Amino acid sequence: MSEEIKNDSLPMENTEYIESQNAIIRNRIDKMNAFKDEGVEVYATNYQPDARAAQLKAEYGTATQETFDANPVHVKVAGRIMAIRVFGKGSFAAIKDATGTIQLFVGLNTVGEEAYTRYKKFDIGDIVAAEGTLMMSKTNELTVRTTTIKLLTKSLRPLPEKFHGLTDTEQRYRQRYLDLIVNDDVRDTFYKRSMITQKIRAYMTNQGFYEVETPILQAKAGGATARPFVTHHNALDMDMYLRIAPELYLKRLIVGGFERVFELNRSFRNEGLDRRHNPEFTMMEFYMAYGTYTILMEYVETMVQTIAMDVMGTTSLRWNGNDIEVGGKWRRLRVREAVASALGVTEDKLSDRAFLEEIVSNLPEPIRGDDLAKKSDGHLLMEIFDQKVEETLIQPTFVYEYPSSVSPLARRNDADPNYVDRFEVFVGGFELGNAFNELNDPLDQRQRFLDQIKKKLEGDDEAHPMDDDYVCALEFGMPPTAGCGIGIDRLVMLLTDSDSIRDVILFPTMRPE
Repeated sequence: MSEEIKNDSLPMENTEYIESQNAIIRNRIDKMNAFKDEGVEVYATNYQPDARAAQLKAEYGTATQETFDANPVHVKVAGRIMAIRVFGKGSFAAIKDATGTIQLFVGLNTVGEEAYTRYKKFDIGDIVAAEGTLMMSKTNELTVRTTTIKLLTKSLRPLPEKFHGLTDTEQRYRQRYLDLIVNDDVRDTFYKRSMITQKIRAYMTNQGFYEVETPILQAKAGGATARPFVTHHNALDMDMYLRIAPELYLKRLIVGGFERVFELNRSFRNEGLDRRHNPEFTMMEFYMAYGTYTILMEYVETMVQTIAMDVMGTTSLRWNGNDIEVGGKWRRLRVREAVASALGVTEDKLSDRAFLEEIVSNLPEPIRGDDLAKKSDGHLLMEIFDQKVEETLIQPTFVYEYPSSVSPLARRNDADPNYVDRFEVFVGGFELGNAFNELNDPLDQRQRFLDQIKKKLEGDDEAHPMDDDYVCALEFGMPPTAGCGIGIDRLVMLLTDSDSIRDVILFPTMRPE
């Protein structure tokens, strides 16, 4: 036996486990065993429904009983029992499938005594199959008059109590499967998320971009400034990293002749958790040879507007209590213009180092790293922007002309090399995406990597590493290129009016119980 598994740490045997459960679970297990003794399959297979709840309601929801009497409609349905009402020789049940709920009428005279007796032992949460004809109940609810009903899956645990549901936020995230069963609005959010990613793929493909895949496990964690997750490859005996961004690999493809590429990717950053951040997240990055960051503004603007219309049916959104209009032309705002306006000073004042240090030292949140003298003017400027400006940008806004010192992969502005041709897009007070004209000068890129190494030696654990192979790729020549990354989780938050990133990630990272 391995050292990791001791006799006293082995899981309980099934008999011990059953005894340790509460009376409700033990009762359901007893029912399951009784069904087995009767020869009933409690975990059945090979059943194919031919109708879904939403489809039936859309097609027959306004029909009359006379219509069904004249033209009987036979259906096969399946779903999870969400409610049961027993009335002697007849009863009703509501079952839920992937599209909604449909009512069943189960009568002694329609299914027979044996099946009816067994049906009355079914529990809320059981998954059943039913066949029969459509009817209208006395309350005008579309109903399946069941002629055959059978158990497909026995549920051993009870669902949350009907009127209170699953409201504990931590439990909802930890047991997302239960959250999806009982909370229709949660399931709808994730249906919309799936639609959003499909629409993104369609939009990018229609614009002539090729979808590609790049490594998740990387020898160097590049493409962004962030702390990576580290692992070890045993066969190669080397440390490797979960990617923090796909950027450098996508730009290698531009060098190789793919002029338009995109990737919907999972990336990982070893950072904190809050309403806007999860260590594992989804981005869409795309790169366009012979493009510029101003052209990408148009792409982002049009893409979000198209998806909003296709998925939500409108460009007028409601998020976190704010009315947000993503239609029309989005605002353009320079970084220095935004900061100067927030501070009530002229832009010239932002060239005063002492002034910047004074403002930063009095910000509500302390700057990362306690030595202001080692921070560039650009870092101080962006710290002020992050704390004074970002949360005020509710309507869609492209903020551009970032300091070069905080943009190690972006091309310098021709008119002022202290700044780069870069924008970030903000909506609802948070960043939705980041884009820039790509740096394609290999010597400039190498020097910026060296500058980042110096910062790492000074204690900046998020500084970008040297990537000699990427510099080598640039030495072969990369055409003028612009690239952009969009936070898919945040886009879904915006479109579905979800307050937390954990509301749009099916299985968010959680602290162990």
